[in-house]
Order: sequence, then C-alpha cells, then structure tokens
Amino acid sequence: MTSPVLVVDRVSKRFAGHTAVDDLSLVVAPGVIQGLLGPNGAGKTTTIRMILDILLPDAGRVERFGSRASARHWAGRIGYLPEERGLYRRMRVLDVLVFLAEMKGVDRRAARERGRRWLERLGLAAWERRSVDDLSKGMQQKVQFISTVLHEPTLVILDEPFAGLDPVNAQALKDIVLELRSAGTTVLLSTHVMEQAEKLCDQVCIIAHGKKLVDGSLAEIKRTRGGRHVTLGFDGRAAGDAPAVLADRRLVRGLDDYGQYAEVELAPDADPQELLRGLVEAGVRLSRFELTEPSLHRIFMDLVSDGGTRHA
Repeated sequence: MTSPVLVVDRVSKRFAGHTAVDDLSLVVAPGVIQGLLGPNGAGKTTTIRMILDILLPDAGRVERFGSRASARHWAGRIGYLPEERGLYRRMRVLDVLVFLAEMKGVDRRAARERGRRWLERLGLAAWERRSVDDLSKGMQQKVQFISTVLHEPTLVILDEPFAGLDPVNAQALKDIVLELRSAGTTVLLSTHVMEQAEKLCDQVCIIAHGKKLVDGSLAEIKRTRGGRHVTLGFDGRAAGDAPAVLADRRLVRGLDDYGQYAEVELAPDADPQELLRGLVEAGVRLSRFELTEPSLHRIFMDLVSDGGTRHA
C-alpha cells in the first residue's frame, strides 16, 4: 500500500479561548487533489499553517511523507501559495522567482530557465524585467503561483488560489493544477468556492467551526449525502405559478432558485413525475427537467447550515 503524503491526526488549535481547529484528522494520498473546504472562518488556513509548522498544534500531530520531521526539512518538496499574497515588490519579476527558487535548492541557471518558461506560459514574458510593483494584482498572483511550483514540489498547498482572478486566468490555473495531478503531484486545495472544488477535487474534506463534517471521495459523498435532486430550466419568463408548486413540502424538501434555473431536492417520498405534472398544470414552460446528482454546493450548504451541522 502506498504511504500517504500527509497525515493530520486529531489536531486542535486554540486562540484566546476560541477553538479554531477541533480534533481534526485528514489523510492525503499521493497523486490526488484533496479539497479542504469550508466557509470563511472554518479553520482551513489555520490547519494549513499547522501542516507547514507556521503554527504548532495544541494537540495532535502532523506527518509529511511518512515522517514527523518538520516542514522546514521538507521545504524542497513542498510548494505553498498562501491566502495572503506576498512578493518582494521592488524586485524584478524574474529575479524574485529565481531568488525564491534558490531558497528551495534550485540551481540559479535552472531557476532562470524554468521561470522564463512559466512566465511565457502565463502571458507574463514581457514583464520579466519589470518590478513586481508594476504588475496588476492578478498578474502578481500569477507570479506567486509560479513561485509555488517553480521548484517542482511533490506536495502543492494552495490556499484560495483563484481569488481575484478573471475567468480566463482562473481557467489557466485550473488546467495547470490538473496537469500537476496527472504528473503525480499531490495538491491540497483550500477554498470556499464549491464550483471550483467540484471540478478539480478527487477527495474532499468539509469543515465548519473547526470540526470535520464529512471526508471522502467526491463520488461517495454525493452518493451518501446527496438525496434526490431535479434540475429545472425555465423557458424564458413563462414560469407560471412555479413558486407555488415548488413551495409544496410534499414534493420539495429544498430549493436553490437562480431565476431561469433551479436545483430542487425532492421530499423523501415524492415522485418526480408528480412534480413535473404539477409544474405543467400550473402553466410552467420548462426547457429542462432532469433527475441529477446534487452539486457539491448544495451538499455543502446543507452540511454547514445549523441543521446540517447537527446532523453531521
């Protein structure tokens, strides 16, 4: 059996009477994208800081690559993109990349060659001799992402990597994360944006108030936690009396309504054909009526709500 890349074993952290992380355990297998998901303030960043020895846990232990050695010992094998971005703003773009790579043990010439390739790929080649301060925030974020992967780590930890990026650049980074996984790199992705996590993650761990609510493969979580769902698409503005039908608790247990689109969780004993019949009889024009698995967003909302937390 392949040893895990990362083991977080019953870790807790408190600050002035506030428990930020509460008896959290997590095992990350090699070569997967592991999502660490939760709302703001859930304890995701605190957990990452304990993994990296930036903070020491009050209880529990962390193992990296099957060893209790400190994160500093493994610095050359770990890449970290923090939520709080930080670069040497007066340095030239390529120079700061080379400097940070050298700190991780990369030869200067190799670091310069790799840096130029990455800058070219992410559309920043023309900026390599400009100071970091001349770049937009989105461009700086791409530079910091490059610094995270330039030394070719085997474990990459990304804390809200897509925050502030436009859709084109966010897609470029998503493609790179998937390439890293295909090459055997293990990725720990921390985010509160479920749409991104659903597209990228093999395994997910959802936490709230420092406690783990669910942990496992995305497919297994959807199968065991999802309930029964119907996706509705409304044809233009001819929605008729849809709100009244969707308010019927004999048919509908939960609803995410986006106007021209809705995700419905059926009541436990409801027949989806009855829901369809009710909508048609109410004059609702539908462009889509489909039995679907629930989105990760829906599962997340159910879990982190008061009811979901009590259930978990």
